[in-house]
Amino acid sequence: MLRRYEQTGEALTCEPLTQGLLNRGYRLATTHGRYFLKHHLDADAAADRAAIARQHHATLRLRALGLPVAPPVADGDGRTVAVVGGRCYALHPWVEGRHRDGAELSEPQSRRLGTLLGRVHTCLEEVMPGPQGGGEGPWGGGEGPPHAPAASAPPDAAARAEDTFALIEELLKLVRSSPRDIFGELAEHRLVERRALLERHAHRRPAPSATPARGWVHGDFHPLNLLYRGGEPAAIVDWDRLGVQPRAEEAVRAAAIFFVRPGGTLDLVKVRAYARAYRATAGADSAELAAAAHRVWWERLNDFWMLRWRYQLDDRRADPGFPASSALSVWWTREYAAVRGAFCD
Repeated sequence: MLRRYEQTGEALTCEPLTQGLLNRGYRLATTHGRYFLKHHLDADAAADRAAIARQHHATLRLRALGLPVAPPVADGDGRTVAVVGGRCYALHPWVEGRHRDGAELSEPQSRRLGTLLGRVHTCLEEVMPGPQGGGEGPWGGGEGPPHAPAASAPPDAAARAEDTFALIEELLKLVRSSPRDIFGELAEHRLVERRALLERHAHRRPAPSATPARGWVHGDFHPLNLLYRGGEPAAIVDWDRLGVQPRAEEAVRAAAIFFVRPGGTLDLVKVRAYARAYRATAGADSAELAAAAHRVWWERLNDFWMLRWRYQLDDRRADPGFPASSALSVWWTREYAAVRGAFCD
């Protein structure tokens, strides 16, 4: 593959990276420098090459507006997507930095994080076509792969409690038929607990009319997709889920990942600082954030993607995030007014 990139020189080492759920990455050292080699695992070469190239073009234009991004390297023919053996790859300059979650961010840094996401949304509005285009690829919540709505539901329809009850029963059967371990005991407890919560709160399902304003979003804004150098963001990475969605919902989902504590609570002081900065930068009002917070709360109450990965797909990569994520839904329901206030005040 490197023969396509004359400026990279010869490969010296190629080390797989362990972080990340949906793609495969490598740290590549060559005679001319260091690079990040990304293998787009879910990409079909024929169908997705053009979509990936459009994402790359967007990052080039965002960099021109001053956002911290790392656009890919172009080959000798000006292409940024390499198809080798039917697989899609992209070569990016290596960005020195590290990931930082909300616990490592001060209140002023949390404020700057909200400003950064607001700038992402406003700059995307400048560089992308109008939101009626319908998006640039698959959507997933910031937390991970989305809970799929019923096939007959409109794209923006919130999950139906009756569908979730059926999923809970299916997952309970799988959990109870699996070898017993600590994870399984927690999974069973959370499923039973969540069923009771949904029975009490099913009447609070968001109405379609409550959908916030749509616009272009990163689609997967969370700590593993943001590199820091010192105290400042150095690069926003992984634009695979670039698309048109309710913008404020991305802001809420991101906060729920950045600022979740190990016990499943949110640092509401930092959330408030982040949300105020986001609203000021993106031009979103309190009502928009309130609607988004309600929809994301409901989304999480109905979402079991981590358990579906483990028990339906036998994939345990998401297991470490389950304790805090599953506890957050319970705490958020109990502290609903306080969380809403942190996003809206």
